[in-house]
Amino acid sequence: MKRLCATVLIMEAIVLCLAVPVAVRMNHQALGSAWLTAGIAAAAAVAFAGVARRILPVTLVGGSLVQVFVIASGSVVPAMYFLGTIFAALWAIGIWLGYRVEHAEHAEGQQSPKG
Repeated sequence: MKRLCATVLIMEAIVLCLAVPVAVRMNHQALGSAWLTAGIAAAAAVAFAGVARRILPVTLVGGSLVQVFVIASGSVVPAMYFLGTIFAALWAIGIWLGYRVEHAEHAEGQQSPKG
């Protein structure tokens, strides 16, 4: 789960940085404020990806807040509604799959071998 969540957050940070030129060019946002906003969100995503290995609960909460922010950024760049929803779905699926795999491994470890 840790690696999958970190991967989603890193890819999301890249998309946030790629959204800046769109916000500036298409929506006439100020370059400085667009970079500041996207940069803070991208830095948060990378930071949460970095701590995923050590403090997974912090990553899950922080990453979920990043998902909300990215969807809300659709008010500035409408395409981010769609992209944010895609990333939020990937985030939720990553958590769900990771949970299932970890619990399946845990259950296998508790079963005693027959023999």
